[in-house]
Amino acid sequence: MEEQWSAAAALFGVSTNDHGGGAIADLRVNGAIRAKEVRVVAPDGEQIGIKETREAMWLAEQLGLDLVEVAPNARPPVCRLMDYGKYKYEQSVKEREARKKQTKTVIKEVRMKPAIGQHDYEIVRRRAEKFLMHGDRVKVAVRFRGRENERPEFGTKLVNQLVDDLGEIVSVEQSPRKEGRMMHAVLAPNMAAIARRKKEQAAAGVVEDDVVESAGEEE
Repeated sequence: MEEQWSAAAALFGVSTNDHGGGAIADLRVNGAIRAKEVRVVAPDGEQIGIKETREAMWLAEQLGLDLVEVAPNARPPVCRLMDYGKYKYEQSVKEREARKKQTKTVIKEVRMKPAIGQHDYEIVRRRAEKFLMHGDRVKVAVRFRGRENERPEFGTKLVNQLVDDLGEIVSVEQSPRKEGRMMHAVLAPNMAAIARRKKEQAAAGVVEDDVVESAGEEE
């Protein structure tokens, strides 16, 4: 209860010297408040004092505000005078902005074969680097054909070479694992190292090339 009360108090500016608490999603407003008397808090956070709920609702109505029960488990419950509709709108705006700022982790894929040529390998390396620099995880797929299936170590060596060539911007999330004709590994971006590299590139005036669309694997 103490944690719930602290959260409500911090959100609505109510003193934590009072005790109790209620989930914000379950706030009672105006006529939905059941207590006969409540501790009333002004819009600026100042305590008005304990009032009968009818009187507190009258006061809210006179001010063109709502009476919102922010700490239902306090004795008596704590209510704040506020524009509840405006508050909900502002919260929805904040939530939308927060979702926009959230970084979505995407898994991209690059494909190789054990006998990949140097040119195609460089295309794959550059493509994986671009994905990682954008904060995406990368699934590395190595496809084996014919007798190549008898030498899975070639695939492991190829993946390890890719990791070494990518350097500090990558960390291995899943080590190479062969299933049937395919070997898969998952690489994750090292965000701290990527931030450093981007800062260095910006200082040097380096512009990143467009992502190479070729998968680097011959069919």
